[in-house]
Order: sequence, then C-alpha cells, then structure tokens
Amino acid sequence: MTDFGIIRGKVVVITGGARGIGLATATALRAHGAKIAIGDVDEVAVKESGSARDFEHYARLDVTDQQSFTAFLDEVERRLGPIDVLINNAGIMPTGRVVEEPDALTRRILDINVYGVILGSKLALARMLPRRSGHIINIASLAGETHVPGLATYNASKHAVLGFTDTLREEYRDSGVSFSSVLPTLTNTDLGSGVTAPRLLRPAEPEEIADAIANLLVRPRAKVRVTRVAGTISRFFGLLPQDVADALGRSLGSGRAFLDDVDAGARKAYEERVRSDTK
Repeated sequence: MTDFGIIRGKVVVITGGARGIGLATATALRAHGAKIAIGDVDEVAVKESGSARDFEHYARLDVTDQQSFTAFLDEVERRLGPIDVLINNAGIMPTGRVVEEPDALTRRILDINVYGVILGSKLALARMLPRRSGHIINIASLAGETHVPGLATYNASKHAVLGFTDTLREEYRDSGVSFSSVLPTLTNTDLGSGVTAPRLLRPAEPEEIADAIANLLVRPRAKVRVTRVAGTISRFFGLLPQDVADALGRSLGSGRAFLDDVDAGARKAYEERVRSDTK
C-alpha cells in the first residue's frame, strides 16, 4: 500500500489548474496534505475553483508570459515557502486538418504546450537547483509517442514535451531534482469533449491522472502512462513496422476519431474557448 505521507506539507504548483486534470490533481494532492497553488489564464475559473476548495493560493497565470510566470512563482514562495513540485499541466488541443489550422492557432498551441512547459521548467529549476531538491512533472500525452490524424500540431507539441523532459533528466542527473512525464490517453475533460476514443481504448478519468501523479511524488519515475492498457498498446505499436502500425491504428478508428467522428456540437464550446485569442 502506498504511503502518501511524503506529500504532506509539500508546496505544489499546478498550471492550468482551474479545471480538468489540473484541478483533479490539485484536489487529490490537497487531500494528501500538500499546500496547493493553482494558476490558470482563465482568471474567473481559477478563482472559483481555488476558493471553492480553499487552496492556499490561486491566481491568473499566463504560462506564455515570463513576467506572469515569474510573478506567480514569487508570490507562491512568499506565501507558502520554497516550491517543491511544479506540474506543467496547461495545454490546449484544437482538432482539425492542419492545412485548415490558422497560423495564429498553430503558434498558440506551441506557445502554451511547448514554450509554457519550457519556461515553467526553467523558472522552477533555477529555484530548485540551489536547494538540490524538487520535482518537475510535465503533462505530455500518449499522442507524444504516436501520430493521430486531426492533431498534427498537438502531436508535435507533446513529442516536444517528452524530448525536453527526457533531456532535462539527463542534463541534471545528479542535481537532486527529479523530472517526470505523464502520458494520459484521451481523458474525460473539456479538452476531450465531443471525441470518441478509438476501439479498445476507454477514456481516462482526470482522477486517474491525479492518482498517477500522486504516486510519482512518492516514487519518482521517468514516465507514467495512463491508462495502463492504453500505454501498453502505445508501446506495442511502437515496436511494429510503421505500415503495419498505421494500418492497425486505422482499423481501430484512430484516423477518424479526431476528424470525421468528432461531435462538433459537443465540442463547440471548447474549440471556441481555445481559439478565442487567435481571431
């Protein structure tokens, strides 16, 4: 049985913490005794979520803006103490064919999903290295180990997160700071709204991702895949010849899941929100 006592008292910062995986993780770690600071670009949502759960700190955070990120971390450390854990969770996942993707949206995906992770990791690492202690957890995706039609730029961003996190782990191997990637499958959050998972893959619940992160804090690992079945399938596909893997993926519906099979009505609100700053 896992002893989560090690989490008690840790100062944990979670980006994109107003909803979805971020909020589920904040809630779970708070239950284990952590001091929680959530940031989100949606100021109204982050204040509602933070106040409703009485988190220690909650405020607007734009992960693409160095001044915003620095000020947020400064305030966390002023109020709660040195940051023990940073969870770079903020990310967006618009769907559609890449040729129809506006350039502004492409840049927004990369700014949030890649630059935001790099920026947050740099800022947190600079604070953790002098103490020779800390843990940076970057939320990637199983899409970062494969390729899914309809998610070209998102796939690229998550491949980048995996490569970046793996490199940090080696670059700072003897620093006392741990680095982990979390690779969820399609998850039942706003980000996955209107999308039906390919055959053999059930969507994960955000609480499952939160539980995996809690376990990482007790026993750090380089990568954790959620769900276990989806992670096993992903790794199995990676061992197959490319044409065989592609054909098998198409037979399971991966070629349509984020394109022709998307319920546009159910997904409309999410797509409008993540595209709102690109018009």
